[in-house]
Amino acid sequence: MDGALEATQEELRHIRTGRANPAMLDGITVEYYGTPTPLEQVGNISTPEPRMLVIQPWDKSLLGPISKAILNSDLSLNPNNDGVLIRLVLPALTEERRKEFAKLAGRKTEEGKIAVRNVRRDAIEHMKKAEKASEISEDDAKRGQEKAQKLTDEFIQKLEQLHDHKVAEIMEV
Repeated sequence: MDGALEATQEELRHIRTGRANPAMLDGITVEYYGTPTPLEQVGNISTPEPRMLVIQPWDKSLLGPISKAILNSDLSLNPNNDGVLIRLVLPALTEERRKEFAKLAGRKTEEGKIAVRNVRRDAIEHMKKAEKASEISEDDAKRGQEKAQKLTDEFIQKLEQLHDHKVAEIMEV
């Protein structure tokens, strides 16, 4: 269940909000001496303004490949290369776009809930098999199932809180 929670957090981190966030660039790889290398390993990423990201590569020859990698990503950002660093200006989100991102956050959260429920189902099946094989008593199986349900409720509550926080962040103007 922890894994499902962490995976959902990671998915939500990649959804764009109105503010610039270096985590938006996670997953972008750059060709560095013939090897695909994560962007955060080839330069410094900072946010000097709420709607701007600045990438300062450690090797100036990477300015072109970094720009190309950003253009090829699904972020819909246009990098400005001034020969020293790359600026990414994030345009303000329209109301329609905010609603789309909020729906996307809802879908990602629902996927996380499904994963948590699958873990609960597997745990309950495991307990039922152990009970049939006389490895545990009927009372222990019942307690285990109740505990699994309680844990599931806790994790779904955490996922709901993550979702609410992300939607508030997206809808913030």
